[in-house]
Amino acid sequence: MILLWIAAVASGIWSGPLAVSPVDVALAPFLDPNGRQAWEALAQSLARVATGGVLGGLLGLAAGALCGLSRSAGRALSPPLHAARQVALFAWIPLLTAWFGNGEATKIAFTTLSCFFPIFLATERGMHDVPPRLAEVGHALAVRRRTRLLRLVLPSALPSIRIGVDVALISAWIGTVGAEYAIGNGRGVGSFLASARDQFRMDLVAVGVIVLAGVGVSLHALSRVAFNRMFPWLEASR
Repeated sequence: MILLWIAAVASGIWSGPLAVSPVDVALAPFLDPNGRQAWEALAQSLARVATGGVLGGLLGLAAGALCGLSRSAGRALSPPLHAARQVALFAWIPLLTAWFGNGEATKIAFTTLSCFFPIFLATERGMHDVPPRLAEVGHALAVRRRTRLLRLVLPSALPSIRIGVDVALISAWIGTVGAEYAIGNGRGVGSFLASARDQFRMDLVAVGVIVLAGVGVSLHALSRVAFNRMFPWLEASR
């Protein structure tokens, strides 16, 4: 595909102000003053993903475990949270900007929200994945609640939680860049893309798109490696 891109630009088939070569795109983050801003933008976006991801992950894990383990909490919290999940993700931005303004707090809140729902849903579902026979044995042997949670419920829920973490990381990354792009102010990959678009710098737009894809793939790989290191039996049981 890259060879076709190079050939189209070199032959003049694709020409005009929006036509850029892969060589220009590859050199832009290193030689172009505006292109070098991509590194700072990437660092800012990753910091937001880390902050919002941790907050959203912890909140989603707590809410999912509570709804999955407690029937009364599930009846009270699960329906409104499932209803809120039906709202398109980026439809929350106007509400969040009304609450928190157009600054950093809104971006972090949106990233937190992006990460919360996948973790919540996966954890809640995973808590119900305990094999009925094992649950009956635990009750029959009067196993303490804490032991049952750590030795029975959590291992049964981990495969579902793992999938939730994979989805949440990508959702948090897309949410972070989307919030930066929509809100506009400050640094970040989304703001970098918006600025490149306004300047008609298609080479920088291409750099931003490549960064988006590269980080997404890296987050998925990082999640997989982390789970395999911490819970090697998960991969063996798949």
